[in-house]
Amino acid sequence: MADKIDFASVSYVLGILSIVLSFVTSWGLGGLITGIIGLIQANKYNVPKAKKLNTIGIIISSIFLIVSIILMIYSINTSGSFPI
Repeated sequence: MADKIDFASVSYVLGILSIVLSFVTSWGLGGLITGIIGLIQANKYNVPKAKKLNTIGIIISSIFLIVSIILMIYSINTSGSFPI
């Protein structure tokens, strides 16, 4: 068992996970949260590749979040209720 956790690898994995979760979760919130946590870790341990992955995950998740909110508002305005 390892005594020390390699946080550089953790931030890299969180970057990959943020991209995957942005497509999987509704509204992209899972990708946004893991992307922010991974970006903080990548900045703390200076891992450029992980910074790039986390930034991409945050951007994709933010786009999905904005599109989901716009579609929800449009759906409420046109039909009077939000279809779930």
